[in-house]
Amino acid sequence: MSAKLKAAVLGATGYSGLELTRILLRHPRLEKPLLLRRAADNGASDLADVFPALSGNGGYPLHPLSWPALKQQGVQLLFLATPHEISRSLVPEAIAHGMRVIDLSGAWRLKQEQHRAIYGFQDSDAAAAEELTGKAVYGLPELNSDRLATAQLVANPGCYATSVILALAPLVKSGVIDRNRGIISDSKSGVSGAGKEPTPKTHFVSVADNLSAYSVFSHRHVGEMVEQLGLNAHELIFTPHLLPIPRGILSTIYVYLDRQMTSAEVESSFRDFYSGKRWVRVFQSPKLPEVQFSLHTNYCDLGFCLAQDGRRLVVISCIDNLLKGAAGQAVQNMNVMYGWAEDEGLQ
Repeated sequence: MSAKLKAAVLGATGYSGLELTRILLRHPRLEKPLLLRRAADNGASDLADVFPALSGNGGYPLHPLSWPALKQQGVQLLFLATPHEISRSLVPEAIAHGMRVIDLSGAWRLKQEQHRAIYGFQDSDAAAAEELTGKAVYGLPELNSDRLATAQLVANPGCYATSVILALAPLVKSGVIDRNRGIISDSKSGVSGAGKEPTPKTHFVSVADNLSAYSVFSHRHVGEMVEQLGLNAHELIFTPHLLPIPRGILSTIYVYLDRQMTSAEVESSFRDFYSGKRWVRVFQSPKLPEVQFSLHTNYCDLGFCLAQDGRRLVVISCIDNLLKGAAGQAVQNMNVMYGWAEDEGLQ
């Protein structure tokens, strides 16, 4: 085996960052990753200070971010599990220092300004940011694997976006959806999808024994969905909901078909589209995915039910929001970038 890759993680103290660190620590192609401390880490010097469950394993020191130090230690790949505005400012510097970057935030996912505006970025060098935006590869390997090998910057998809795009891509690409009648996605996520920072809406008292909708017509992942699927904004209605569970996403997606189809034809369209794609599982109708089936895995589970008229279709998509929706997909992207098997370190 050739020399192992040296990677660094900024943001290991978040939920996705922790999952990412755990995967990288066991990945056979990597040296032990360098963990970088954020200002928001409140002076923590070791990851076990934040997550005591890691105590007694020899230590996971958190280092201050220093570009000369990263270069000295031979870091080739930087993972950013940081807030969007931090990633937006750090990525140009990392690229300038010769590193490849996988960014788990939404800072570089969106090509179109009208979709990116929801983040309110204030770039110090707008021209440079626009150029970098154009070069960023949207890191959904099932759709963009051919572009990942040469990518300097990979923008890891959002969790909701992953579940919806993978559910719809085979149908959109084959042109069988009656887009004039619109598409509806009713998606539900566990609380970890909101990140580690507590808010009144994610407090236990607010979430337990409850189910709530939020960000109706204003969720920032919608831009990713319509851009990657080539839809017009008015063709998709997306409503996210907060489930009283720690992790997992279930998206129920309603479409009208432009012609009568059989269940066998629908299943074939999914299986043909994802043939050879390691991390998508297509269920045979009428069996449907459930949140618990994909938890703690990098799978996106897809299933469907077709109405008797052959024109109304419901697609169910389930992922673990912290893995296929974040850290696991980031590692899958790394594997493709470096020409390794997509399941290395993820089995």
